[in-house]
Amino acid sequence: MPTETLEFQVEARQLLQLMIHSVYSNKDVFLRELVSNASDALDKLRLEKLRDDSLDADVADLHIEIDIDDDARTLTVRDNGIGMSYDEVGQLIGTIANSGTAKFLQELREAKDAARAEGLIGQFGVGFYSGFMVADEVTLVTRRAGEALGTRWTSRGEDTYTLEPVPDAPQGTSVTLHLKPADPENQLHDYTSPWKIREIIKRYSDFITWPIRMVPERSGAADESGENDEAPAPETLNSMKALWARSRDEVSDDEYHELYKHIGHDWRDPLETIRLQAEGTFEYQALLFLPAHAPHDLFTRDFKRGVQLYVRRVFIMDDCEALLPPYLRFVKGVVDAADLSLNVSREILQQDRHIEMMRRRLTKKVLSTVKDMMTKDQDRYATFWREFGPVLKEGLVTDAENRDAVLALASFASTHHDSVPTTLQQYVERMKDGQDDIYYLTGESRQSIENSPHMEAFRDRGIEVLLLTDAVDEVWADTVGEYEGKKLRSVAKGQIRLDTEDDDTADGEREKQTEEYAGLLGWMTEQLDEDIKEVRLSSRLTVSPACVVSDAGDLTPALENMYRAMGQEVPRAKRILELNPGHQLVKGLNQAYKEREDRTELTETAELLHGLAVLAEGGQPKDPSRFVKLMADRLERAL
Repeated sequence: MPTETLEFQVEARQLLQLMIHSVYSNKDVFLRELVSNASDALDKLRLEKLRDDSLDADVADLHIEIDIDDDARTLTVRDNGIGMSYDEVGQLIGTIANSGTAKFLQELREAKDAARAEGLIGQFGVGFYSGFMVADEVTLVTRRAGEALGTRWTSRGEDTYTLEPVPDAPQGTSVTLHLKPADPENQLHDYTSPWKIREIIKRYSDFITWPIRMVPERSGAADESGENDEAPAPETLNSMKALWARSRDEVSDDEYHELYKHIGHDWRDPLETIRLQAEGTFEYQALLFLPAHAPHDLFTRDFKRGVQLYVRRVFIMDDCEALLPPYLRFVKGVVDAADLSLNVSREILQQDRHIEMMRRRLTKKVLSTVKDMMTKDQDRYATFWREFGPVLKEGLVTDAENRDAVLALASFASTHHDSVPTTLQQYVERMKDGQDDIYYLTGESRQSIENSPHMEAFRDRGIEVLLLTDAVDEVWADTVGEYEGKKLRSVAKGQIRLDTEDDDTADGEREKQTEEYAGLLGWMTEQLDEDIKEVRLSSRLTVSPACVVSDAGDLTPALENMYRAMGQEVPRAKRILELNPGHQLVKGLNQAYKEREDRTELTETAELLHGLAVLAEGGQPKDPSRFVKLMADRLERAL
C-alpha cells in the first residue's frame, strides 16, 4: 500500500488550529491525555484476550513506556495494548464523528479562561490532539493486536496528514512528539527533562493501574575492559495504588480529584466525592464523584456512563450501565467488587442479584449525598441542581422505589421568588387557607409562563404557582400526581375554582353569566367544532379575552409532541376554549350575536379569538396564512 496524504475533516482541522494557537495556562495536559489513552488501550487488550483466548497477542508484560531523546528533542509515549488498524487510524484520528462537535467547538472558542478550555478538551475525548500544543510534528505508529501490518500516521497539525503501512511495527501504539523549543514565559516547559516527566506522572497518573516506565538515558562510557555498562532498568514512575482501596486518611483530596479527572475526562475538580464500602456476604468498594458541570452530550443517545467496574482491582469495563439507573448517568467513579467473575458480560450483569443489590445501595447513597448537600451547603446544591436537575427528575418517572427521595431533593422555580427555587415541602408550608392543590404550569421559559393568560387569576389572588420549564416536567407531574396528600394540578387543565369563603356571591354571579352567554357559547362550539370540544366561561382569566385549556384527563399539546418525537403515535385531543365574560371583546361579541341574524363576520371573529388564544400560550393557529389574512382584513377595516 502506498503512502496516502489525506485532509483532515473540517471539524478536526478547526479543533487543531484552536489547540495550537490558543494559549493554555497548563500545557502539561498533553502527557496526561496520552498516558490515559495508553491505559485505555491496555485495558481493552486484556479484556479482548479474556474474551478470545486464541487472540495472537502478548499480554505477559502490559505497560506504558516514556522515552526521551534529548538530542532529537522528541518525547515518545508507548504502550503494548490493543493498537489500531489502518482504517481505525483514519477514522479515529482524521475525523471527529460526534454529534456534539459543533457545540464543542463553539464552547472552546468562547472559553474565557484556560481551565475551562482544558476541561472541554478532556471532556470531549480528543486528548490526542493536545499533543500539538507542545509539538511541531506528531508521529503515531500502531499495530492492532492479532494483525500483521502496522500503520504510521504523521502530521504537523495543519491541513493534512499522511498514512502509510509499517510491516515491522510492534504490537500497540507509540506517539512521538517532535517538541517545540521550551518557552517558560508561555508555560511551555522542557519536556525532555526527566524530572519534569516524573512530576507530571506523579501528579496526574500515579493511580493508573499499569506500570508507567521511563526509559533511562544510556551511558556511553566504557569500563576498563572496554565494554559499555549495561543499560539501567527502566524506572517505574507511578505507585499503581487503587485509591478506593486505601483508607480515607491515606488519600488527599487532590489525589481523589486527579482520579476523577482521569475517569471523567474533566479538568475541573468534582463537586462531591462519595465513598462507600460494603462488607459481609458480598463485598465491594465504591468511589463515586458528582461533577461540577454537565457534559454537553448528557442528553444525547451516544452519551457514555461514567462508572467503571473492577473485580479485585482488575478492570472489567467502562460505562457499566448496570450499576446506576439512567437518571444518574452523570455520576463518575469506580466500583470494585470482590466476588464477581473476571469474564462477566453486560448481559450477565443485568441479571445478577449482587449487581442489583449494589445498584440499589449506590443509588440511595448518591441521593442521600445530594440531600445532605441541600441541607448543609445551599451554594453547592444550587450548582448541582442547575447542572443536573433536569436529568435527575427523570427518576420521578422511571424509579418508583426512590421517587419520594428524588422528590424530597428536587427544587423548582415558582412565583414566590424571582430567583430562589422552592421545594414542594416549602410550597405546602406556604399554601393559603383552603387551598387543596399544588398548582404548576409548564412552558419553554419562565417569562413565557409568567405572561401566560392561565396565570392571571392566580397572580391576582396571590396564589403560588410552580414554573416548570424542563421537557421532563410535562411527564413527571402527571406521573407523581400528588405530594403529601396535595394534588399536583396544572393551571392549564380542567376547571379551576379559586373562589374564597368570603366570596358569597360567586356562585350566583356565575349562574347569571352562564345564562347570559349560553347562546354564544353553544353557537361558538358549533362553529369551532373541528378544533375544540367545548366553549365555556373562564374563572382563570382577568385580563385576556380567551385561553385554551386541556381537559383534566387529556394530554397537553407539548406532551403529545414529546410522545410523537419518541415514535409513539397518540391521537390529537381537542381542547377547550374559555372566554373571559368581563372582557369588552367578549361582551361585544355576545351582544352582536344576540342582535345580528347574519353571523358571517362573527364566525370569523370567533376563529380569530381562538387563534389569539392559541398564540398566547405559545402555539400556532391551524392555518397561519388564513389567520393572518383575517387579522389583516380586520385591521384594514378598523383604520
